[in-house]
Amino acid sequence: MNNLLNAENSGTPLIIIEKSSYSAWFESQTKQQQTWLENTQYKAQGLALIPNSEGVLSQALFVVTDASDFFACGDLIKQLPQGQYLLQADAQYIEAISFGWLVGAYQYDRYISKKSTKALASLAINNKDIVEKAIKFAQATALTRDLVNTPAADMMPVDIAQAAEELAEQFGGNVTQVIGDQLLVQNYPTIHAVGRASVHTPRLVDLTWGDEKNPQVTLVGKGVCFDSGGLDMKPAAGMRNMKKDMGGAAHVLGLAQLIMAHNLPINLRVLIPAVENAVSSNALRPGDVVTTRKGLTVEIHNTDAEGRLVLCDALAEAENDEPELIIDFATLTGAMRVALGTELPGFFSTNDQVAADITAAGLKNSDPVWRMPLHRPYDNLFDSTIADMTNCPTQPFGAAIAAALYLERFVEKTDWVHFDVMAFNVRHLPGRPLGGEAFGIRSVFDYLATRYK
Repeated sequence: MNNLLNAENSGTPLIIIEKSSYSAWFESQTKQQQTWLENTQYKAQGLALIPNSEGVLSQALFVVTDASDFFACGDLIKQLPQGQYLLQADAQYIEAISFGWLVGAYQYDRYISKKSTKALASLAINNKDIVEKAIKFAQATALTRDLVNTPAADMMPVDIAQAAEELAEQFGGNVTQVIGDQLLVQNYPTIHAVGRASVHTPRLVDLTWGDEKNPQVTLVGKGVCFDSGGLDMKPAAGMRNMKKDMGGAAHVLGLAQLIMAHNLPINLRVLIPAVENAVSSNALRPGDVVTTRKGLTVEIHNTDAEGRLVLCDALAEAENDEPELIIDFATLTGAMRVALGTELPGFFSTNDQVAADITAAGLKNSDPVWRMPLHRPYDNLFDSTIADMTNCPTQPFGAAIAAALYLERFVEKTDWVHFDVMAFNVRHLPGRPLGGEAFGIRSVFDYLATRYK
């Protein structure tokens, strides 16, 4: 990735402007260049390759509607001929262009026998800081995408733990694990209950990094490596992409990489309850009652509402340290996709200022997020006649809010943010191929970087 974006001052000029500026730019060009654009019927949108009088490429022009959109140039790297290009654009757009350039190069080809041998173009930007920042953000995005895209056969709890260990080794962190029946010994009963039916041993992955004297921020990521639905089994169509149900874990690892790569002055903890929700003779059953780490008893209304079960134990543990902030990511409900679609992640927060600041950060860096309400009158939807609560309501309405309210019962004192994300692109957009995607991690990082300078 590093060779695709360079802090240099040489290359074929690549001019990137907004459509509203095209007429003025066109009038400033030579007659030869104007004639070329007119004769090739260029429509002031997209890419134009402009030769000199000898037919050699002299400059490339790329016109976009909004150059501040971090994905506006997302397909450009694959459209240009091989070679190095020198960016010429307004300074205010360079950061967005750099990120879009790099994420546009992403391809998940681990299982493709005949990999592409086409060399991609490289981009020179005469600004080392912007280049380094773009590379860090693109690497974190690629890590998140890679983890989600990996089939469940190669991304089980042990593999998530390995990914966390590799990050810790790279940045000087530490990873511990609570595995298998030790989850019961150390009081993580709901993580064990969900994961016990799988031959892939459930575990709680615990990554720590940073100076303990710094303010603590704890990230929690849902790591359901494959979700069959359990005994309340999903239909085939609903199960097809459930390799992505560990998307929350992928998001917090991508966000952790950003935090560590930028050396933010925080004491970071990352908790990932990693399980497979499988079917076996000892699988969790509808009607069972589980006692959570916090001591609340939960009647299982549906075994396919398992993400909140593994998260609730991890959230209870997260609050033990009394951090300043707990943020969780999870592919939790289809209801959020119905409400906001697949490309806009919804989130909940117990702190209005934190929510406003994260939202504002997302508007600046093309990583939008949308706050949803913790509508507490829905709390009684969890009423149970034999336990403290059920794991989900019996009716389907407001399911994303209900799931968040369930989780909130396990975070009593700490400011808390809960993201309910798709973690998957269902259509190709510039810089965003089909498959695994990172939603909200750049917004959260920018918020944290502003708060903890």
